[in-house]
Amino acid sequence: MADFIIHTDGGARGNPGPAGAGVVVADGKGMVLKRLSKFLGTQTNNWAEYEALIYALQELKKIVPENNRAKTVVEIKMDSELVVRQLNGEYQVKDEPLQLQYMKVHNIQVKDFPWLSFTHVPREENAGADELANKAMDGAGNQ
Repeated sequence: MADFIIHTDGGARGNPGPAGAGVVVADGKGMVLKRLSKFLGTQTNNWAEYEALIYALQELKKIVPENNRAKTVVEIKMDSELVVRQLNGEYQVKDEPLQLQYMKVHNIQVKDFPWLSFTHVPREENAGADELANKAMDGAGNQ
């Protein structure tokens, strides 16, 4: 069982266009600990999906003490099949800006949270993160 379950979503209106990230951090039993949104400027949809994940992992570092991170099990749920497949090694990351985003996630995984898993979920199972990403795109900012 995971210590944390994190739902992330990133999106861009226009692709590229105004972009936002949404994050819902829950404990292993599903109790929500944080709901976050962040405006990302003008970006592509896939870049925003990665940035939402990076934002979530940075926030998780604030919750989990450094000496506990190496044994913390984290399940990441995203509705971006492309990003999940890239993170799971099923697809190559060919786009250079996405390669940089991928490396940021990889570095956090190596340094802080080696027990990350990435799961694709249908959009309706990611509604909380999707709503927060849309709020960010609308300019509502952090919650």
